[in-house]
Amino acid sequence: MADYEIKNEDILDSLGEGVFTVDKSFRINFFNKAAERITGHKRNEVVGEYCKNVFKSKLCYADCPIALVLNSHKNIYDFESKIKCCNDNYVPIKLNAAVLYNDDDKPTGGVISFREISDFEKIKQDLSQNSQFYGIIGKSKPMREIFELIEEIAESDAPVFIHGESGTGKEMIANAIQKTSSRKDKVFIKINCSVFPPHLLASELFGHVKGAYTDAVKDRPGRFEIADGGTIFLDEVAEMPLQMQLQLLRVLQEGTFERVGESITRRVDVRVIAATNINIEDALKSGKFREDLYYRLNVIPIEVPPLNKRMEDIVPLVKFFLNKFSLLYKKEINDFDDEALELILNFDWRGNVRELENVIEYSFVRTNNSKIISASKLPPIVKNNNSKKKTFSKYLSDIDSFEKNQLIEILEKHRWNKTKTANELKIGRTTLWRKMKELNILDQEN
Repeated sequence: MADYEIKNEDILDSLGEGVFTVDKSFRINFFNKAAERITGHKRNEVVGEYCKNVFKSKLCYADCPIALVLNSHKNIYDFESKIKCCNDNYVPIKLNAAVLYNDDDKPTGGVISFREISDFEKIKQDLSQNSQFYGIIGKSKPMREIFELIEEIAESDAPVFIHGESGTGKEMIANAIQKTSSRKDKVFIKINCSVFPPHLLASELFGHVKGAYTDAVKDRPGRFEIADGGTIFLDEVAEMPLQMQLQLLRVLQEGTFERVGESITRRVDVRVIAATNINIEDALKSGKFREDLYYRLNVIPIEVPPLNKRMEDIVPLVKFFLNKFSLLYKKEINDFDDEALELILNFDWRGNVRELENVIEYSFVRTNNSKIISASKLPPIVKNNNSKKKTFSKYLSDIDSFEKNQLIEILEKHRWNKTKTANELKIGRTTLWRKMKELNILDQEN
């Protein structure tokens, strides 16, 4: 058992993201090396301390991520906040949070992973040349149709309702809609409706006045008020309590609302993008989701297919994530061996793109002294998969086709100048020449 724990600690220390865990009293009991690097706090100085006394984030006193997941029983992803570093500066971060349970399914504490937002922006910039559509990777027919629809609705302020399983990239679709819209230079607010208890969700969306409830120590504007003139993204909107759904319907129909504890009617102009991963028909039949709200939100519906329904996108996503983690971990790993890739292509991916990314990061972290990830480095759930879809050769040919088209685009961009093309791809001319030969690309340089 001790060896297993040490191994887990070593893996967490090798991650590029900061990771710390807390016990039931919210005292820190683990702090990885990346957390030390980002915050400047040393592990031996913070272990045993209350996390709120170390990070002094506004979330600690209002919307503690661990408290939110305890209340909602759902993990938090990409939650934006700021934490205080040892030099008294505040650093903007994105964090994920989950509750830790013992063998009896009793909560024993929580785990938070986080990364500086500046790191995300750098990665987006470095990978932009590989992104097909505003950061979304996809060349399958369903994804191309979504990209086309997003461009067609660019001038519209109509509500958009995004349906799709967890992990399919609904938030990225929302980002693309906002970036192509006429409100792209205005405020863009995001909120996950499923992680807030009902009284806090009302305050988050519509604000409150001092004394509205016990912790309301001062007036506070809500997300709709802050987003006036811009766009708001309501993730997991079907998880809203029915009373809140009625308030949201009023905003959509009339553009008006009141802060919690106040009778003054306020007016806003906000474009609403909503998303859910639940079965809408079931929610409507059971009365969990208001039918009038559904029709008000569903002016422009977008259905994001699960990853196992768009297998053509797996290889481009694999390449994208390998490039991403090469930048994050500052080590060059650029491929999977044939056996590993076959296992990846034959896996069901019930967790969709998020699960694929996690599997690639796990394999990446475990691979050292090699530029190729072998099947032995994959997680057991992927290695032990018995599904045989016999799709390997088909999608290997898709790799060549996709890479060939990408390479030709970059060559044409530089008028077939191999030196400039190699510089953009960050490879040598010899490597470029060999790749062109493998893909049967005829040299057209003058």
